[in-house]
Parts: sequence; structure tokens; C-alpha cells
Amino acid sequence: MKAVLAALAACTLLGLSGCVPLAIGGAAAGGYYLGKDEREPAVVASDGRITTAVKSRLIADKYVDGLRISVETYEGVVTLRGEVTSTLPREQAGRVAAGVDGVKSVRNEIKVVREGAR
Repeated sequence: MKAVLAALAACTLLGLSGCVPLAIGGAAAGGYYLGKDEREPAVVASDGRITTAVKSRLIADKYVDGLRISVETYEGVVTLRGEVTSTLPREQAGRVAAGVDGVKSVRNEIKVVREGAR
């Protein structure tokens, strides 16, 4: 089931990534976004690829509920956020992210919370 969800998430993320400028005002909006970002366009594209790869792997992982983890990438540094109920999925998420090609480092900000506190 997780493999199906991972494939679906990957296809959705890849398919919709090109639609963002159209959804928020046309191709000019995409150019505006790149113009406001100090990163080179190739770095922005690489960061997007890394984010998609990490998220897909988290969704496919049997120890991590990837749908509860947010992933952001800036210049190859991946930041993970979310809540889990034990240290195992937190640590596994960090290992999964670190194993993606192009990741320079991982900031694991996932919080471990008690089962009833979620």
C-alpha cells in the first residue's frame, strides 16, 4: 500500500510542479518567483528534485508515516518537520533524507510526542 502511495505522490508532485505558475497567475508568476529567490535557477530545480525524492522515499518507508512529515530543501540542506510517537520514525526519516543524492545535510526538526498529545 505504501508503495502505491509513494508512486501516486511522486507522480502528483512531478505532475503538478509545472502547474504552479499557471495556478497562481501564469508563467510570469514563475519568473517572478525565481527573480525573488537569490538561488540560481539550477539550484532551485535541484532543491525541488531533492524534496520530491525525499518525500517519495518517506511515503514508501515502512517505519515512517511520510504523509505526516513536511520536507523543505534549500541549497541542498533538507529540513524535516512533523510529529511522530517514537524516536524510531524520527531517526529513520533523517537516514532516508540523508541517503538521497544531492543532500548536503539534514535538519531533523521532527518532534516526538506522546500518543494522546497528537
